[in-house]
Parts: sequence; structure tokens; C-alpha cells
Amino acid sequence: MNPRFVTKTIHAYLDYPVAAALMGLPFVLGLGSSNPLALWLSVGTGVAALILTILTDHKTGLIRVLPYSVHLTVDALVGVVFVLAPFVLGFTGIDAAFYWINAAAVLTVVGLHKPEEALTPAMAGD
Repeated sequence: MNPRFVTKTIHAYLDYPVAAALMGLPFVLGLGSSNPLALWLSVGTGVAALILTILTDHKTGLIRVLPYSVHLTVDALVGVVFVLAPFVLGFTGIDAAFYWINAAAVLTVVGLHKPEEALTPAMAGD
């Protein structure tokens, strides 16, 4: 069994709830005690994630101008930023934990992405 099971469609359905969580959870959890940027980095990333999702060429994209590969690259970069942010910006406690947990989730989803198989002419209906 291939451990890479996160398809483009599964990923698409995860995008909107993740964007909403990135915008809302910092307020619910009271982020920002170690640095106000702990709150606003997540909110800004959530807004950017929402825009990225709307513009991505996948099942839930509304405008579909960005290739899915660009979306995956941005997600991977966000995961790396979330790993580093607590160190660089001095986040501690729940602020740091929030970013490390989100980094682990994002990098896991990107890492478990199932590459799409190229369509042969017969598969494409040609």
C-alpha cells in the first residue's frame, strides 16, 4: 500500500476549514502572550490560505488560475515558516506549540500528497 494517500481532492476539501482555523483559533486560544505576532502571523496566513485556495486549480477553487503544484509549494513553505517562527520571533508556550503543531500537520499533508498519474490518451478520452 502506498502511504501517500492525500489526493488533490482530499487536499481541496481540507483547505477552507484550515484557512478558517488559522484565522479563528488564535483568538479562541488567546495567542500572542509571548509576542503579538503569534496572533497576527496565523490570521494573515489564514487570509492568504483562503485566497490561495480560491485561486487554485482544484475541486474547490473558485477562480482556478494557479496550478496545484504552486499551491503545494506554498503549503510546504508555510510549514517551514511555522517550524521556524517560534525560534525567530521568540514564541513560547502555547504560541510556539500552536505553530509547531500546525507545521507538523501541514508538512504531513504535503508529504503524504499522492502524485497524480499522467493521463494517457486512452484515459483522457482521445
